[in-house]
Amino acid sequence: QLVESGGGLVQAGGSLRLSCAASGRTFSSYGMGWFRQAQGKDREFVAAISWSGAITYYTDSVKGRFTISRDNAKNSVFLEMNSLKFEDTAVYYCAAADRTRWAVAGAYIYWGQGTLVTVSS
Repeated sequence: QLVESGGGLVQAGGSLRLSCAASGRTFSSYGMGWFRQAQGKDREFVAAISWSGAITYYTDSVKGRFTISRDNAKNSVFLEMNSLKFEDTAVYYCAAADRTRWAVAGAYIYWGQGTLVTVSS
């Protein structure tokens, strides 16, 4: 089970830190990713991190603003979001991948329920 937290309302230019806590199994051997889905739009890839944390990957629109990290000892993944923009408004999901095509939703086999991030302009 994956449970996201940390979403909320923030002004443009502000920051939020999302957390994803895993339970029921160890996810330290999985690549982990964050996706988001804005209202009326398809779910899109945001960021991913390898099982060791040594490799990270971001969609272009968040590079330099978002940072993904993980703490395998705590079975947790994080998404630090800075310089937030109105267009970052979405429900954010964390997920665990059993394949390395991290930008593709089909590579992920476990999903959380999501946490809403609202950025006011």
